[in-house]
Amino acid sequence: MLPTRSLTLAPVTLAVLLASFGAQAQTASSKLATVTVTAQQAATKVATPFLETPQSVSTITDEQMQRRGVDTVQRAADYTPGVYTNQVGASNRFDYLVLRGFSDGSLSNTFLDGLKLMGDANSHSTMRIDPWFLDSIEVVRGPASVLYGRASPGGVVALNSKRPEFEPGGELRFRVGNNNQRSAAFDVTGPLGDTQRVAFRLTGIAHAADTQFDPAEEERYAIAPRLTWDMTDATSLTLEAYLQDEPEGGYHSGVPFEGAVVPRNGRRISNNFFDGEPAYDAYERTQRMFGYSLEHRFNEQVTGRQLLRYLNSDVLLNQPYGFGWTSPTSDELTRYYSGAEESLEAWTVDNQLEAHLDSGAMAHTLLFGVDYQRRENDVAWPSGAFPSLNAFDPIYGVDPSEVTFYAPVRERHQIEQTGIYLQDQIALDSWRFTLGGRYDWVSIDNTNRDTNDNSSLSDTQLSGRAGVVYLFDNGVAPYVSYSTAFTPTSFVDERGDLLAPMEGEQWEAGVKVQPEGSQSQFSAAVFHIRQENVATKEQPTDPYRAVGEIESRGLELEAQTRLTDTLSLQAGYSFTDITYAKSDDGNEGNNAIYAPRHQLQAWGHYAPTDGLLSGMDAGLGVRHYADIAADRANTEKVPDYTLVDATVGYDWGQQGFEGVETRLNVNNVLDKEYVATCNSLDYCYFGAERSVTASVHYRF
Repeated sequence: MLPTRSLTLAPVTLAVLLASFGAQAQTASSKLATVTVTAQQAATKVATPFLETPQSVSTITDEQMQRRGVDTVQRAADYTPGVYTNQVGASNRFDYLVLRGFSDGSLSNTFLDGLKLMGDANSHSTMRIDPWFLDSIEVVRGPASVLYGRASPGGVVALNSKRPEFEPGGELRFRVGNNNQRSAAFDVTGPLGDTQRVAFRLTGIAHAADTQFDPAEEERYAIAPRLTWDMTDATSLTLEAYLQDEPEGGYHSGVPFEGAVVPRNGRRISNNFFDGEPAYDAYERTQRMFGYSLEHRFNEQVTGRQLLRYLNSDVLLNQPYGFGWTSPTSDELTRYYSGAEESLEAWTVDNQLEAHLDSGAMAHTLLFGVDYQRRENDVAWPSGAFPSLNAFDPIYGVDPSEVTFYAPVRERHQIEQTGIYLQDQIALDSWRFTLGGRYDWVSIDNTNRDTNDNSSLSDTQLSGRAGVVYLFDNGVAPYVSYSTAFTPTSFVDERGDLLAPMEGEQWEAGVKVQPEGSQSQFSAAVFHIRQENVATKEQPTDPYRAVGEIESRGLELEAQTRLTDTLSLQAGYSFTDITYAKSDDGNEGNNAIYAPRHQLQAWGHYAPTDGLLSGMDAGLGVRHYADIAADRANTEKVPDYTLVDATVGYDWGQQGFEGVETRLNVNNVLDKEYVATCNSLDYCYFGAERSVTASVHYRF
């Protein structure tokens, strides 16, 4: 249970306050366009109303992403409670999303159109999708293994692609900004032929930019063709592909706490400092995905689905990086070299059968499924050492004779998982019950390709979930739920054997509010998560043992509403107390890294409907992060920081230019220099400097 000092309001009290606030906003909300969605799918794999889902779920719409001008999934989630998006500061190479304090799944808990993005979190082969291709993002907080198999107890992030539509339409977008940002994007959809049986969608983007860490650059090209064929009135098939090439993968490194947060020899490291070597640095990634979704409605009660995706990816990395000072008084960083050549292939398939049945006073929505995941990644990891670099007055251009390269470690990482699951959502008068169970067979093999030494693990796992919601007539819905999760690891013990998967469980209680006839949504939740079998060791040179335990407990508040006919508000607050409850490394009882104890976000949007300002809209957001541990020993903290974002747009249809919109977006308006987080006192990450972009949209 949570300590009394952590909470200022109990869920029942919050329900009363939120219901009162929702009633005041109801009239305005019912007159205006939808600001949130009324049904969510990621938490249950079937469309479920917001009030009837016994778990915390937030939905980020395409409209919200477009208004805020986001160009990564990380930035899309900036205003979502329970999600920390600055794990590696200004880096855009991967979409790190820390859910309820758990960073172990921040690269591996992302799903696209219901199927896991099968990257390898134990490598540099992690997939990312540009938000331009997405219709929405659903963030499910808390364990979701009952439906998805291996996953962090912190939750999952479900990306939903733009799908073909039978009404013709499209959009062009051109964007420029500071740091030489430039991009061009298109999105067109419509029917093929006159039968209204086949529709297509073709979406693409070209993006390039410098970064604040000169000379590192970003460059990305992606295209996604999709085709939907309504084969009969009961059967639909969608074919899809996603092709992405990134010749330049930006920056991904850190600097010491001393020098970044506090002065080093009376000086501070610039937040533009580049610790690499221009002639050697590279990150290139190519990813290709092909798949389909097939749906057949047997009758009004029973529907079958099959989702399948094949993915492959190639990654090349060359990165000299600094790690620690060369001496106690030196201004120079010791530099090492890390490289990678990786080739990944993965298959995922999910077979589902959904049935709607009535049994007397109860109505059942049953979901039965069998899914399969397989991933293989061949990696070669060279390493080495580079000459040191002055962090305050860097001089680049090393002599090749001063560089040392070591033979690469060559491995093959394989994982295979087969799961069978059953879920029943029961409606009984005003009660809603969710019961689910899953059984998984998991096989993991890590093989040294030079010596053929092998570490393997075969395991079975049982996951479950139970939840209950009561729907009051006034739109208030309290709930309580219990769920479990499991997360296989790549750590090995002293015998070279893979450790048993981490196991987690969560209790969550909360209340959701959606006044009748309103699109406003409010929620409050308290949770308690415990994860066991966490890899830990007594000394840095000791082997790992699965004896660690992490405990996370907290409070989350979220509101999406309209305060007036022209002013909408999205706001959230998170209190997250995550600690190393058991550990052999001396950090037992300490707070985990990458997890702000307090996190507050608010985004207001103003869109007048008449008068001189008609056609204009403006948005202002504030994000505050506090109490972030800088190291596992909790010897230091990252200073609290507050960021301001803003946008202003104009619809030129008011002036006769139908479909044309211009928009200016500014992130970190005040250009605050800050350290976002630290992995250790040797490795802290600078936050993103001010970003200014101007875009022109043409919708047709």
